[in-house]
Amino acid sequence: MIIDGKKEAEILRDEIKKEIISIKNKTNKVPGLSVILIGDLVPSQIYVRNKEKNSKEVGMNSNIIKYSKDVTEEEVLKKIKELNNDKNVSGILVQLPLPDQIGKEKIINSIDPSKDVDGFHPINVGNLASGYKAIVPCTPLGCLILIKKVEKNLSGKHAVIIGRSNLNGKPMAQLLLKENCTVTIVHTKTKNLKEECSKADILIAAAGKAKLVKKDWVKNGSIIIDVGINQEGDKIVGDVSFEEVKDKAKAVTPVPGGVGPMTIACLLKNTLECFKARLT
Repeated sequence: MIIDGKKEAEILRDEIKKEIISIKNKTNKVPGLSVILIGDLVPSQIYVRNKEKNSKEVGMNSNIIKYSKDVTEEEVLKKIKELNNDKNVSGILVQLPLPDQIGKEKIINSIDPSKDVDGFHPINVGNLASGYKAIVPCTPLGCLILIKKVEKNLSGKHAVIIGRSNLNGKPMAQLLLKENCTVTIVHTKTKNLKEECSKADILIAAAGKAKLVKKDWVKNGSIIIDVGINQEGDKIVGDVSFEEVKDKAKAVTPVPGGVGPMTIACLLKNTLECFKARLT
C-alpha cells in the first residue's frame, strides 16, 4: 500500500473548510494566520507560498510579512508582539531557518503559546511531553494521521524513529508513546542502526540522508513513513529507498506526495484549533 499524502491532506483540508464555513455563518469570524518570512531562500519562499495558498482555499485570512535578510532581531520581536496582541490573528508562524543575527530560541519564545501554530514554544513542548493538551508540531502530527489511516490501534507496536530533532523526532516519540507504542529513537551515534530499524513495526525516517533506509533495514509488513526531502540530480527523493522497500512494507509514504502535503494541512488544523480556543 502506498500512502497517498496528497489525498489525505485534501480530505483534511475539506473538513477544515467545512468547519470554518460553519463557524463563520454563526459568528462572522474566520481564523487568521500570520507568517513572517525573513530573507530570500527559495525553499522558504515556496513553503510560505503554499501555506498562503492553502490557507486562503479553506477560508482563512492569510497575512505574509516579509523582511530582508538583514532585518534586526528587535524589529522582528516588535512585530511578533503586535501579532500577539492582534485579536484577528489566530496563529503566528516564523519561517525557519533564520539569518545569523536573529536568535531562533528568542523568536520562538516570544510567540504567544496559544498562537504558536508550529508547536515549538517551550510551553507547548512541555505540555506534549507531559501528555497534556498541546499544539503539536505539524510534521509529526501529519505522520501520526497517516500511520493511523493504515492501523487505527497502535498499542504495543514497536516504533523506531530515525532522527532526534525538535522539529520531528522528539515530538513524534511523544505522540507514539501516547498511542501506547514502544518507542526507540536512533541517530548518528546509534550502534547497529540497521539492526534497530529492522525491528520496527513502524519506522519513521527523518535523517536527511537520501535513500538511507534499504530493503534489509525494513521488517516485513511494517509501516514506513518517510519525512526526508533530498535533492538527487533533478529529482526529489526521501530518506527511504522507496522502490526497494515498497513490496516488503505493509504501507509506505512516497516522496514527494507523502508527508509534505500533510504538514501544511496540519498547519491549517492547528490554526483552526487556536482560533476555536479563543471563541470559547
